[in-house]
Amino acid sequence: MIDALSAEDSSVRLKAALAAGSNPDPVFLETLVERCAVEPDFFVRDMLSWALTRLSPEITLPRIRKELDSERNQARSQALHTLSKINDKSTWAWITRDMLRDADDEVARTAWRVAVVLAPEDERKGLAEELALQFGRGDRNVQLSLSRAFVDLGEVIKPVLEKAANHPDEDVAAHARATELLRQNPETGFDAAIEEAKRTVRLGPDRAAAAEAAAAEAASGTRAGETAGSAAAAGQTEPADRARAAESAES
Repeated sequence: MIDALSAEDSSVRLKAALAAGSNPDPVFLETLVERCAVEPDFFVRDMLSWALTRLSPEITLPRIRKELDSERNQARSQALHTLSKINDKSTWAWITRDMLRDADDEVARTAWRVAVVLAPEDERKGLAEELALQFGRGDRNVQLSLSRAFVDLGEVIKPVLEKAANHPDEDVAAHARATELLRQNPETGFDAAIEEAKRTVRLGPDRAAAAEAAAAEAASGTRAGETAGSAAAAGQTEPADRARAAESAES
């Protein structure tokens, strides 16, 4: 089993991780944790985390906690991911500000997700205020992860978002406004939300609202013109059809 977990073929490693989880045995704990830190395949890593959740938390959690201080980015990220799967609320205290601000985007993203899962109700507002410091960070995927974490925190984020939306840094303000749009309507696509937010920040709320109203009015006028044109065309066509019918009858 241990040899299979480090086999060259990823499908062999995946089957070995599945077997380890299906037949949980503490003897595999160290190997599973070590493989999480170096496994290159996402699906195998996820199966390794699942296998760890199948072991007793009493032996698994202390070993995972050690990984949170690892110098290897993937080790920290995967340890955090496994914590979210175990979902033991007592481990909330292990999530530090340094993790939420980690220089490695993947570690930080995972820390945001697990923090939202583990945070007690009375800690959620403070968590939102801490996460707000990350607005404007990274590429699209990083920003989307932060917005999703925010939305999952619930109503406590409203005043935090309102404050961040007026931040002097345009990237921070736009990211906060896009997150608010997602909070109001989870079906809104992130790309559309961020573009709308950037336009609002660039123009200012009043000018952006005026521009949106003008665009809606123009669109309404265009539709009305198209309708009138269609009606006129129909009116011109009807007499012509009657005339052709009359000519046909006479002949």
